[in-house]
Amino acid sequence: MKRYRVRIVEDAERDLADIYRYVAYYDSPEHAAQVLEQLESLCLELSALPNRGHVPPELDRIGVTDYQEVHFKPYRVIYQVIGQDVFVHCVLDGRRDVPSLLERRLLR
Repeated sequence: MKRYRVRIVEDAERDLADIYRYVAYYDSPEHAAQVLEQLESLCLELSALPNRGHVPPELDRIGVTDYQEVHFKPYRVIYQVIGQDVFVHCVLDGRRDVPSLLERRLLR
């Protein structure tokens, strides 16, 4: 089976840290650690099946199809496959203003 390298870019690492802090503050550090572990696991699973995701609808509507996403509800992991690398660009809470976040982060 072909394996890809998963690279979590700095913005996505910051997203993961922010999610951890938010869940730890509003729920518990234990639950935050579980959420973080599951999100990181989801990212790493892309090394085996990077094309299992789909184009985020907000990007598809404007013709940007270079990115895909997978979900761990309510979180959305936005990534791009380039050669043998999978670049995780964003880990976003789907309840937020995702179109604005994507515009700022991916369409600069």
